Amino acid sequence: MLGLIGGTGLGEALLGEIRGEERAVETPFGVPSGPVRVVKWEGIELAILARHGDGHVLPPSQVPYRANIYALKSLGVKHVIASGAVGSLRETIRPRDLVIVDQLIDKTHRRPATFFDMGLAVHVEMAQPYCRHLRELLLSAASKVDAVVHPQGTYVCMEGPAFSTAAESHVHRAWGADLIGMTALPEAKLAREAEMCYALIALVTDFDCWKPHEPGADKQKLMEEIISNLKTATANAITLMRAAIEAFAGQAPRRCECQEALALAIWSDRAKVTPEIVKTYGPLLSKYFKEE
Repeated sequence: MLGLIGGTGLGEALLGEIRGEERAVETPFGVPSGPVRVVKWEGIELAILARHGDGHVLPPSQVPYRANIYALKSLGVKHVIASGAVGSLRETIRPRDLVIVDQLIDKTHRRPATFFDMGLAVHVEMAQPYCRHLRELLLSAASKVDAVVHPQGTYVCMEGPAFSTAAESHVHRAWGADLIGMTALPEAKLAREAEMCYALIALVTDFDCWKPHEPGADKQKLMEEIISNLKTATANAITLMRAAIEAFAGQAPRRCECQEALALAIWSDRAKVTPEIVKTYGPLLSKYFKEE
């Protein structure tokens, strides 16, 4: 099963009239953003989740990231392709482009960033935060898209919901960041803890405020331009996803280090981890703790 996380309407844009089945999933971390829509397409099952909920009612800091990833994990998802809107910090990355993100800088501070905050200590490696196999798959499908697809980019994830100040934007550029957004984290960290292969397609809507607008520019027209850019970038991302899903469906299963991320990450004495804790975490830990 392949998971897809994106904006409201992703399923309709990707699959048209194919409805599938909506599954409401209960998790130890609360209620997901909405029901997970499961459909069969191209010979595989897809599990589709709208990150911000029906009608885009959840701001970035209130997205239940843990519940979302846990829900997908509990349904059997092992691979996730996500998408999200970003601003560009580089002249060479232009509105309507797509970026297959390869690095992250975390500036969030209000969001639970781990599943494992009770009963045991877990430290996953995040040097390479995105699955190299899934990124290669997306890049191999890039020729199908009538748009510029950048093969890499560093995404700085801010808390929001307000956008950056100009000073902050220049700092982010000085750090070497290429993109600014609000939703890449903790999603990527949680996917790694859940031992999922995870990749992100960033949809560039505009330049961040390091690049000033023309003096006297009409703000309403600027907003309309950004919305138009998002629609075009979304359509390009859908084309890329379709091509990647077709390629994914034709692949034989492959071993990936992402799916063994906890093998050396559990630092607690396993004999001291209580059965209640193991039961609470369910599919996140089950393969590492034998039932008594």
